[in-house]
Amino acid sequence: MAETGATSVTPDERCAIGITFGNSYSSIACTVDDNAVVIANEDGDRQIPTILSYVDGEEYTGNQAKAFLVRNANNTVTSFRDFLGQEFKSIDPTHCHAAAHPKDVDGGVSFTIQDNVEGEPSTVSVSEISTRYLRRLITSASDYLGKKVTSAVLTVPTNFSEKQREALIKATTAAGIEVLQLINEPTAAVLAYDARPEAVVEDKTIVVADLGGSRSDVAVVASRGGLYTILATAHDYEFGGASLDKVLMDHFAKEFMKKNKDVDPRENARSLAKLKAESEAAKKALSIGTNASFSVESLAEGIDFQSTINRLRYETIARKVFDGFNRLVEGVIKKAGLDVLDIDEVILSGGTAHTPRIASNFRSIFPATTAIQAPSTNPNAVNPSELLARGAALQASLIQEYETNDIEQSTHPAVTTVPHITNAIGVVSLGDDGEDIFTPVIAPETAVPVRRTVHVATPKEGGDVLVKIVEGNTHIKVTKPEAKPKENGTKDDDEDDSDDDDSEEEEEETREKVWKIGATLGEAAVRGVKKGSKVEVTINVAGDLGVTITSREVGGKGGIRGVVKAP
Repeated sequence: MAETGATSVTPDERCAIGITFGNSYSSIACTVDDNAVVIANEDGDRQIPTILSYVDGEEYTGNQAKAFLVRNANNTVTSFRDFLGQEFKSIDPTHCHAAAHPKDVDGGVSFTIQDNVEGEPSTVSVSEISTRYLRRLITSASDYLGKKVTSAVLTVPTNFSEKQREALIKATTAAGIEVLQLINEPTAAVLAYDARPEAVVEDKTIVVADLGGSRSDVAVVASRGGLYTILATAHDYEFGGASLDKVLMDHFAKEFMKKNKDVDPRENARSLAKLKAESEAAKKALSIGTNASFSVESLAEGIDFQSTINRLRYETIARKVFDGFNRLVEGVIKKAGLDVLDIDEVILSGGTAHTPRIASNFRSIFPATTAIQAPSTNPNAVNPSELLARGAALQASLIQEYETNDIEQSTHPAVTTVPHITNAIGVVSLGDDGEDIFTPVIAPETAVPVRRTVHVATPKEGGDVLVKIVEGNTHIKVTKPEAKPKENGTKDDDEDDSDDDDSEEEEEETREKVWKIGATLGEAAVRGVKKGSKVEVTINVAGDLGVTITSREVGGKGGIRGVVKAP
């Protein structure tokens, strides 16, 4: 979606960046020598908390603003991105409880804050808050690049409504930035991986798990010929980084209460803010090391508190949250009509994706052939916190030279859901055991129009060759182990049987993905094929799903051509 900014910008005047405007953290990125680089703000932060705070008329953002949640909560606005374009009655203000509360103003969302040195507090709409925050991000990017940033590509969740998208464009435009395009967050993540120099762009099915602070979003994406099709999405506001923070907050609060009876640090707003800040710090430390310390001066009623926790204990008390991530991923795969065996790659993004336990749990869900792209499972994985901004920056570099009116036409098929085939299309050949073997030529979920060519082996002695073109799809074959017969004379009691039971491991059922042959689209007989030659089959699927099939001997003249009308 291309929109012009406050002033018209010609392609040769553009300086474009990528922006991930998150509900908890935001990032900005640009491209240098075709490589995406995440930009640090003036404080050196590359993951910038989505927070604004006002003290004595001065505006603070990022970690500086976050620090004011303890002493200046009423003038600090946090977790406001998701309120854009929404009516007040439909929002969930849970994550704002420790900061300025959203207010209902004419059905919209606003905040009452003291943003001036003197006078009455101001009522500021969420759109204006977003504009102020985005303006600070743009200033940081301009300072880093040494020139004014004019344009941007922004990432958005897949469930952002049209009203929310329009509100985001309006807020960004008000900040003086031309919005080149809004792209879905899963697409940005896949693009960031596919753009790496060592990456091989191939047909694959990907799960993108974007695990943020206040929400988790998971999508199944089919990558076919460099085009991305989103097959299914799922969104969860219960399991996220804040859920893990709360587990640690409850743990340390109980430890504090053991030593200080009847004093609960969660009952006082300032104590709760301190507890939350240090619990989040402990969570991040446990993502890197196996132990974390917790130390807060004057946590509650002037009492200092220190404690420690190891990763094993943390993973035990947070098990319900980790299980929630698993169910979310398994649910979206089922929603897409697929099995875990159909998934070629899992990409983890978002700050919460740094947690090693999440990646190890996903590793146990998927087969060994599925690549899990996370820091704890792949040392070459892209930083999950930077992934979306990198993808947005790469997209910005690709389209910034286009005229505004051409951007959507030039990039639309690559970044959104497009018409695609449901079943695979391929050829059937006879195996050595006499069984039919299906060879996919065009993978399922491939965007149309599409054209693919394959060479089919022929009998060694040559002769006439019959080529059968069919539809096919995957089927999960489950093989259960055979039940072992009971031997005579076995004991009914458990005496002396424990060692034997341990030594003989029970066989588990196996699951494998196999192709299931479906409807026949056509047959082609190529006569007089030379000895040792091959037959070339070209399948062309039009935009209306009509299929054209061409078969000929490789290097030969002529051929056979047939058309299957669209259903």
